[in-house]
Amino acid sequence: MIRTKRQGLIVWFKQMKNVKQLKRHGHLISVSRKLRYAVIYVDQDQLEDRVQKLERLPFVTKVDRSYKPFIKQEFDKTKIDEAKEYDYKMGI
Repeated sequence: MIRTKRQGLIVWFKQMKNVKQLKRHGHLISVSRKLRYAVIYVDQDQLEDRVQKLERLPFVTKVDRSYKPFIKQEFDKTKIDEAKEYDYKMGI
C-alpha cells in the first residue's frame, strides 16, 4: 500500500453555510463554528493548485498551510541528572 504525502490547510471563511463547498477541495477533518475555520487535508503535489482555488472563493478570507510535514518529530534521548532524580524520589 502506497501512502500519499498530505498536508493540512486551515481555511478561514465568513459563514458556516459554505462549509459544504469546502468538501470538494479536500478531505474535511474538522470545522470550528465559533472561530469560523476548517481543517482540510490535501495531497502535497496538488497543494499550490488547491490553495489558489480556495483563495479565489468569495467566502474564504484566508488560507494557512500546516507545517507539520516539515517539522522533525524524532527526539533525542537526554541524559537525566542523577541529583535531580534523587530529589524527586525524596519528595523535596
